[in-house]
Amino acid sequence: MAELVGGGVAPRGAMAAEGPRSLFALSAAAVSRSMAALERDVWALPGGLLRGVLPLLTVFHLERAEGAAQRAGLSTQPIWRKLWDDVMKTRPPNSKNITCWRKKFLETFFSNVLHGVLDVSSDWRLHHHHFSPLLHSSPHVSQLTLCNMLQGVVELTAEHNQQVLENLAGSLRILNFQRLLSSDQSIRRSLVLLLHRLIHHGSVSQVSMYSWPVPDTVLLILILSMSAGFWHSGNALMYHSSLCVLCRDESKAQSQELAQEQAERGCYDEREWSSGENHKGSPSAPREADMEVNGCGADAHLSSVLSRASSLHNQACEEASSKVPSDLTSVEGGSSCVSDQLSCRRVLRKTRRRLKSAVGKKRRCLRRSRGPHGDSEDLYDFVFTVAKEHNSGLLNKNSATEGENAENWTSSSPGSPCNGHAGCKKGGSAGIFSLKAAHRFRSVSTLELFSIPLTGETCRILSNLLSSWVSLENLVLSYNGLGANISCILSALRALSHHSDCHLSALSVSDIFSHMPCMELVCCILSAFPQLHTLSVSFDLKNQLEGSRPEGNPTRSEVEIPESCLEQLEIRFPREPLHSAFLLPVLKASKSLQQLSLDSATLPSSQELGLLLGALKECNPNLKKLSFHDMNLAEHQKEVLLLLQDPILQEITFSFCRLFESSTTEFLSEIINTVKRNSALKSLKLPGNRLGNHRLVALADIFSEDSSSSLCQLDVSSNCIKPDGLLEFTKKLEGYIQQRGGQTQFTHLHLFQNWLDQDAETAQEALRRLRAVCSVISDSWDSSQAFADYISVM
Repeated sequence: MAELVGGGVAPRGAMAAEGPRSLFALSAAAVSRSMAALERDVWALPGGLLRGVLPLLTVFHLERAEGAAQRAGLSTQPIWRKLWDDVMKTRPPNSKNITCWRKKFLETFFSNVLHGVLDVSSDWRLHHHHFSPLLHSSPHVSQLTLCNMLQGVVELTAEHNQQVLENLAGSLRILNFQRLLSSDQSIRRSLVLLLHRLIHHGSVSQVSMYSWPVPDTVLLILILSMSAGFWHSGNALMYHSSLCVLCRDESKAQSQELAQEQAERGCYDEREWSSGENHKGSPSAPREADMEVNGCGADAHLSSVLSRASSLHNQACEEASSKVPSDLTSVEGGSSCVSDQLSCRRVLRKTRRRLKSAVGKKRRCLRRSRGPHGDSEDLYDFVFTVAKEHNSGLLNKNSATEGENAENWTSSSPGSPCNGHAGCKKGGSAGIFSLKAAHRFRSVSTLELFSIPLTGETCRILSNLLSSWVSLENLVLSYNGLGANISCILSALRALSHHSDCHLSALSVSDIFSHMPCMELVCCILSAFPQLHTLSVSFDLKNQLEGSRPEGNPTRSEVEIPESCLEQLEIRFPREPLHSAFLLPVLKASKSLQQLSLDSATLPSSQELGLLLGALKECNPNLKKLSFHDMNLAEHQKEVLLLLQDPILQEITFSFCRLFESSTTEFLSEIINTVKRNSALKSLKLPGNRLGNHRLVALADIFSEDSSSSLCQLDVSSNCIKPDGLLEFTKKLEGYIQQRGGQTQFTHLHLFQNWLDQDAETAQEALRRLRAVCSVISDSWDSSQAFADYISVM
């Protein structure tokens, strides 16, 4: 026996299972079943009554009830959280950080329904005769993941889901691709429509691709190109046998402007003709432009066409068919009038600007007829051309040396693509002609590529895209097997840096093998793009070819790096020496540096760390955060104390640095006294240094009554701390706080991965008392899993 509940079905048995219900509960259930007729009256109920009705509503009405609940001072968050538990039956990652369960539920609900992993008939709250799962949840979707065979792409671009796509265009910010497989042409066609709407005419600002061990080159280029704002016109942007609506409206407005431009040009030419300023039978553009254009075939043609109202539109399309700089084109051999073209550009600039302002956007989605070249209008011509152009023989075979290439970069105009630098395969960059023929739309500001192998060909294509991707702010290249192709990326960064309007501020490069020493790569990146604010370089292992390299000091004692805007620098070394000869020039060039993190570096001599600390004090007065991870500092106690007494640093991290491996009791006392005197230090992180119980208890002295410390955060994770030691630390801390009249600046204690499971009762008491003093961040860790590892490294 079942009852209809607002178009859904609620089993009576489920209600009966809750036991006897009050008259109010029965009335609320009856109201929920009649929401179609009572909705307005329900929203006007007092808060106490509305609170009883809300948990009995379907998703459709619960989402509509948000405004009424807020006016009544009620929160729907507990209801959405319970709905998550009942329907999703999983615990979301980082659930403590979820601030809106309504958005979290509807966003996940949208994705699960789209991919067919959730049946809306499984719960009566999920379906209603007025409720369209995709339509009503789409406004809440800010992040969407497409995976495998791109399931859901065809559904999103189906004609009956146009409003869903419109909603996504306004709400979606992050588009993820994960574990993609090859797909057929119909799915790719739908993907093009989706990317065009969500990126070119939408709000997507980040595109991330994950875990693609054998990427489909065509599909990868398609996503990269459209993310960069490039795409080919013709059939590509046709939407259900008609133009993209937004492009069509824009084209209509531009057509009106063009008509007005033509009328003005016609009147102008007529006045010029009547005044006798034009030569007989040779109508042309204004005299000064005509004089400068002489001798330049392409621009002379433009000049003559400007005077013909009947040809103006066609020439305008050809002139502004792409916003990509003409310098991106590499053509075999040379043209005798190239220099003349360069000289005449200045004079034509004003005329062209006027022309482009009228028609610069008109052709974005127009379907142009090309006669015998009609096949080139196919949806994937652009992608196939980009992928295969290198083999077509159309590109310039660049055989210049590395030095000549470097000079070419200096002398080339901004926006030049990769032209066969070291690490790039000879033959120039694939896809240049196609980029020139493509239209330029809105592009994303963040691009992330995780675990996607990039071949030399795809690196060259990515290089060409990056070289003019001025809207890009954040680039992440992680485990892409770049190898020598990193030079291609550096070339693109150097070209991009020449654009005054480029926005790139954060770059992260990580991989298994390093093609060159980490510090050399950092120097190359900052030399190529000094505008970076954040730089992260990380490698797991040395390149096998580097095994025979001597580990002595590099031959160059000083590296020239231009002054940079760097604020945050993170370097993870593949167990290679930290040579100050390379790091010091970086520090000297980074006057604005605020955060420095060094991971897994070896110190070839005791002087290296001293030189580093001296350079930090001298060159980086704004440095606030300094982190060392997995570096053996057991023999550098003097330098550790110098860091702890620094009056500028606010956060210091010694993570797994073996601080107390060969230290004495006096060293711990010196650390405590130094921190007690330092009022600038706010955070001290000491994970993985084998503090043990007795050292943890001693650290409580930092908060004694005679201390000047302003320490707010202490991290003692992974330090072999047992429950009895934690309890003793807690009691000592409580005593010091009581001596201070209950006043303390200490707010956070991190206790991850300690041996607190060895005495659960004592651990719970210690944690309970600690939480009355500060915020405790801990976990339920099984210490037996790591005990063998601990013994093995004793």
